Amino acid sequence: MSDPRRLSTRSGQDLPPEEGADGIEQGKRLIRVADDKGLSLTQKIAHHVYLLSWKTPIHGRRLRGKYPLKLLAVPDDDIVGDGRAGAAMRAGYFLFRGQKLPIDRLDFARPGVGPAFSDYLHGFRWLRDLSVSASREQGAPIAEGVMRKWLAVHAETPSEPAWRADNAGWRLLFWTAHAPLILSSSDLVYRSLVLNCIARTARHLDRGADKAPMGLPRIVAWCAIIAAGLLIPGGETRRQFGEAGLKRAIDSGIHADGGIVSRSPLAQMEAIMALSMLRAVYDVRREKPPLFLGDALSRTVPALLGLTHGDGGLGNWQGSGAIAPQMVDSVVQASRVRTRPLRQARDWGYQRIAAGATVVQVDAAPPPVARLADAGCASTGAIEISDGRQRLIVNCGGAGLEGAWITADLAQGLRTTAAHSTLVLNDSNSTALLPGGTLGKGVTEVELNRQEMDNGSRLELSHDGYVRRMGYVHRRLLMVSGDGREVRGEDMLTPAERRRKPGRQPVQVRFHLAPGVEPTLTADNQAAVLRIDQGALWQFRTGAGLLSVEDSLWVDGDGHPHPTRQLVVTGEALPGGSSIGWLFKRMG
Repeated sequence: MSDPRRLSTRSGQDLPPEEGADGIEQGKRLIRVADDKGLSLTQKIAHHVYLLSWKTPIHGRRLRGKYPLKLLAVPDDDIVGDGRAGAAMRAGYFLFRGQKLPIDRLDFARPGVGPAFSDYLHGFRWLRDLSVSASREQGAPIAEGVMRKWLAVHAETPSEPAWRADNAGWRLLFWTAHAPLILSSSDLVYRSLVLNCIARTARHLDRGADKAPMGLPRIVAWCAIIAAGLLIPGGETRRQFGEAGLKRAIDSGIHADGGIVSRSPLAQMEAIMALSMLRAVYDVRREKPPLFLGDALSRTVPALLGLTHGDGGLGNWQGSGAIAPQMVDSVVQASRVRTRPLRQARDWGYQRIAAGATVVQVDAAPPPVARLADAGCASTGAIEISDGRQRLIVNCGGAGLEGAWITADLAQGLRTTAAHSTLVLNDSNSTALLPGGTLGKGVTEVELNRQEMDNGSRLELSHDGYVRRMGYVHRRLLMVSGDGREVRGEDMLTPAERRRKPGRQPVQVRFHLAPGVEPTLTADNQAAVLRIDQGALWQFRTGAGLLSVEDSLWVDGDGHPHPTRQLVVTGEALPGGSSIGWLFKRMG
């Protein structure tokens, strides 16, 4: 295999299709290395000249002459905004995850809000929310007032978080998609300032997109570069440069099975959102999008649908809350991809079993690498179960949704293994959570075996999260009947090979119940009847340990926690190995 750090040549017939039609003689192409941005030598030289032109009088002549500064079109935004947040803006304040910020007190130099709220403001995502609650005549004065505040602070002085690559990328996408709200003014000086800031944002991203973290931030930044190339006059070179960069960002940020590297369903949905918004730009310019864009959407949408329950909403995984069915449906509709949910996503790390009306979701992978996820969770082996439109077993979720209801301390607690429906050994996390909030050592390897049989599905996984500290391997066996009326499981702790004999340790197997599920223990504390509001009756039974009911919580897609309950089976890990069997059975 050739050294990827060196430049080499190969015949044109071995090149990807998108690189084979630029007129370079076969056998004379330079192959990209890690830092050459995926461009041929001719493209690199052209782009270098393009970047230099922004620093010379050529740029001024471009704006005044051949390429007057304007938007060539306004793309559609097919994704529905939050009507409540939009109505709040019409009432005079921003509303974000339960937090309120009066518009007349907004100071973009010191917003006085948390990081997520700040990103919502700097990314101008609120334009979508405003657009669903107000006509152009009603919304434009509000949007223009906020826009003037932002320009006064940040138009001439790039700084973070306002000019961080992902915020700048979202801002450019939303500015162009909702241009009528920010460019309806008759003030020509203001309009010129807005257009110049759009152009400046594009130039900023030209230089910084590849410095953004891998995954969603980098994908958003490159989407915005291409959008600028299509919507600002004279942008053909930028478009070519951006398409090469976006392909590279997708290749590094999205697994082959369509899952994003952060393993977050929320990030997955937003990646689909950004790619769909970019395709709308191609549509409005009547340009054909590159093949890799359609391919990325065709892979990411089924992966996202793999984490939907019977109600169409998402499960609570890797910091995400239970994102509402309406939002998921809106994003999928905007993607224009019609497909079925992905059952197995080994790279992304989720498994889905659907039988009858029952859906079982399983986290079957290590947590994401700390640098790729802000709210990674120690959830390996956890499950969620739904019966039709009613959820039965959930994870707490919401660690990445800090706001009025989710404090920093609570968010840290929601990342623990105990906040997920799985086994907890000695009240410890399967992957360590460090004081700074990042993930430490723990699960590095997961073994998975899945079988589909005539009478149902069988899935067995094991992980090494407790091996180094306690000497045990956790194995979880799941069997779902063909009609979905039984979900049978067994959690086993076996001594790890090449380790000293482990000691006795307390064990809890936790099953967090969805809101509306009311448990009633039997007299022997070995079973419980689970009554679902407007749903069927389920029974839970354990074959070992002592069953109890404790308080819990469940976080929705808005970052709002709801009180609920959890089943806790308490047992003991023995030096020779031990197991706890359990069964969920539908009675109605």
